[in-house]
Order: sequence, then structure tokens, then C-alpha cells
Amino acid sequence: MKKSLLLLLITISTLAMAQKFKILSGDAKFLKGTETINVVFDYSEMKLLKENYTEEEYIPRRIEELNKKTEGSGDIWEKQWERSKEELWNPKFITIFNKVLAKENISTKLKENTQSLYTLIVKVKWIYPGWDAGIMKQPAKVTTQLTFVETDSKKVLCDIESTDAPGDQWGSNFNNETRVGEGFAKTGKTLAQRIERDLK
Repeated sequence: MKKSLLLLLITISTLAMAQKFKILSGDAKFLKGTETINVVFDYSEMKLLKENYTEEEYIPRRIEELNKKTEGSGDIWEKQWERSKEELWNPKFITIFNKVLAKENISTKLKENTQSLYTLIVKVKWIYPGWDAGIMKQPAKVTTQLTFVETDSKKVLCDIESTDAPGDQWGSNFNNETRVGEGFAKTGKTLAQRIERDLK
């Protein structure tokens, strides 16, 4: 009985935190036959946690919080945080997007810093790192605006809003940045699945 109740609560919790994916304008049909799309990640207006901290507000708070628990751990975390964007979050998004389309025999791929007719701007709007206490946990959430533009003219061709993409894994994951990375992976996967409909 207790196990059934726990499973029910987990299911309800998962459903309540489901990703919302909304096409604001356009579609992806223009990408048909395109092999490479340039991708740019924009963190300039990112907010964090329920308090909507800016990154400049969040980082010193987090450093202080961790250093109070274990001296020096906050300073180590700061270096990990700075590396996470380029070494974890962006690659997760790109890798999963490319993998999903490759499985469907679609040759279109995302690549950073490349020449292409089209550019995908991934504007990161909000991140919630989640938490993991072993038995109880809450996944990370990532909200982004995904905008396809003509690289030269910056004309918007397709605009999509992805809200609360969950970052979760089976088992325990005590690393905030890794959980957030899973939210980026989920966003990349959902975007690729949506684009697939227009490219087939």
C-alpha cells in the first residue's frame, strides 16, 4: 500500500512538472535539405531559482552557502559552474538533438561556430537546479526560447518556447549542474522530435 501511494505521488509530481513546448510562430520546413545549422547559446538574461535571481546574485549566494557547509567547497563549485555551460549544458543539447534526428535518418545537425544559412538561438530564460536527498528528490527545470533565424538577415523563421524541461535521471544524482544538463538534453530531444515532423 505504501509503495503504491509513493508511486502515485511520484507520477503526479512528474505530470505536474511536465515540459510545455509551444510554437510561437513559423515552422521548420525551411530546414529541409539543410545539413548544418549554426547554434548560439545566450545566457545573458538567465534567471535562477523561484526567486528569479540573476546569475550575478546567485553565484555569491551559492558560494557562501557551500562554504558554510564545507570550507572551500563553494570556490570549487564556482569553477564547475563556469565550465558547465560550455562543457556540459551546450554539448548535451547539441548531442541529443543530433542523435534523435540521426536515428530518423535525417542528416540535419546542430554545430557551434559554423557557417550556415540558418542559426538557432537558444536563449536560456530560467533554470531551477532541483535537489536530491536520496529518497526524496526534485528534478531540475530549464526554460528556453528557441529561435531559428536567417543567419545574415536575422529574420525570424520559427520561434518556440520550451518551459520547465525536466532534468532528471534514474537513481540518485546529487550534482546540480548534471541535473541541469539533463534539462538541456530534454530540450534538445523535444526540439528534434518536433522538427522531425516538418522534415519528413
